[in-house]
Amino acid sequence: MKRLTLDRANRKIAGVCAGIANYLNVDVTVVRIIFLISLVCGGLGLWAYLIVWALAPEA
Repeated sequence: MKRLTLDRANRKIAGVCAGIANYLNVDVTVVRIIFLISLVCGGLGLWAYLIVWALAPEA
């Protein structure tokens, strides 16, 4: 079973985007762009990032 974990190998800040990309089997750049767009368009990306960072275990 797959688990969402923080990816320490491909991280830029905390490994959240890389962990989500690994979980969804997509390129990490796509996830980072989606987070940036959601951050600019209302700030939801920041809250989502912080929540995943706090709750997801390290790989």
